Amino acid sequence: MSDYSEISNDIKELLNRNNIEFEENGHNWERLSGCDEIILSPGISSKKILLKIPNYDSKNIISEIEFASRYTNAKIIAITGTNGKTTTSYLIYHILKSSGLNVGLAGNLGISFSETICQRKYEYYVLEVSSFQLENIKKFKPFISIILNVSNDHLDRYNYSIKEYTRAKFNISLNQDSNDYLIINTRCKHSSQFLSQNKISSQLIHIGLDKNDGKNKIFKEKNTIKSTINNKNVMFNLNEFSLRGDHNVQNSMAAICVSQILNISNDSIKESLKTFQNVPHRLEHFLTIQKVKYVNDSKGTNVNAAYYALESIKGSVIWIAGGVDKGNDYKDLIPLVNQKVKAIICLGIDNSKLIEFFSPYCETIISTDNIKDAVRNSYKLSEKNDTVLLSPACASFDLFENFEDRGNKFKEEVRKL
Repeated sequence: MSDYSEISNDIKELLNRNNIEFEENGHNWERLSGCDEIILSPGISSKKILLKIPNYDSKNIISEIEFASRYTNAKIIAITGTNGKTTTSYLIYHILKSSGLNVGLAGNLGISFSETICQRKYEYYVLEVSSFQLENIKKFKPFISIILNVSNDHLDRYNYSIKEYTRAKFNISLNQDSNDYLIINTRCKHSSQFLSQNKISSQLIHIGLDKNDGKNKIFKEKNTIKSTINNKNVMFNLNEFSLRGDHNVQNSMAAICVSQILNISNDSIKESLKTFQNVPHRLEHFLTIQKVKYVNDSKGTNVNAAYYALESIKGSVIWIAGGVDKGNDYKDLIPLVNQKVKAIICLGIDNSKLIEFFSPYCETIISTDNIKDAVRNSYKLSEKNDTVLLSPACASFDLFENFEDRGNKFKEEVRKL
């Protein structure tokens, strides 16, 4: 194990216990060049390795999900997308587990695929996978792949090209054949464009919020989801779902597709959709204080996620946003800010871009680099029936360890109110 930074004591203990050699505070490139294979942490691009070891065969640079997949014959359900993949992964896992299947949950949401395989053998794995994890796969082959959506995010990794980013997402279907499934959101223009220019070997299932156009196997009509998977007509009442918002309708559609492909009973699917509890830091309605709702959406680290969060809330919003800007274009948020946002609290070390962009559209903008001040100001500005929404549209690393740390500190300060 080679780490550019210092390795934590608990990880060192784990490595020593398993007789795994390690180096820290820098990479020994000469030694790494002699490795048969290099397994990359998702945050590291293979381009960096090839810059340092130009003669190294890129075929021998693999991702952790590729490595782990060699050690299981289980059926893999893999979920990717710019937004919604964590919620969808947990929802699919909830439905499968509730129906009695022997299923594990792993990937980009916390526990690695490898570690899950070490702990227990499962017949099914639900994996959240990022574009970074999909860059260096060779034979990784999900039985069911889902691409929820593709929008501008992480473009600094992909030469600021949405086409390159989309291609990385579509690696999820690279090794699939006619016995496998690829579920696609027809509203996603980047996915549709890719499909129009590239051949896919898997069975394609379209889902969409628009009325069935002949393509969609599952679609929304008023307050109902209609499904025709496996030539069975089934209806689901959206008012009975625990999740709210159009983005969660899409997530639920994807989960229903997977469940029906696996022949889970419709009664079991409906019951699971009623009982599902969303993950922390994702549109988490935390507390209501003096008839003001406080919503923690700290996982909303890009513009598209913030759009979904603002869209899902009824009434006036005090919006807490900011952090490390990833080349964000905020123009899609203007209509929602005009319609719903009464004040913006910018939380970051450098808030200049947010302030400059939204000043013409919002009279009250406050800048702070302190979560306590952000929450206190939101409390002072809020009135009965308002919602205070933390949905940063930015990464958290300027002030916090990660988005969980940001969300937990937000909740901590709200509790003090």
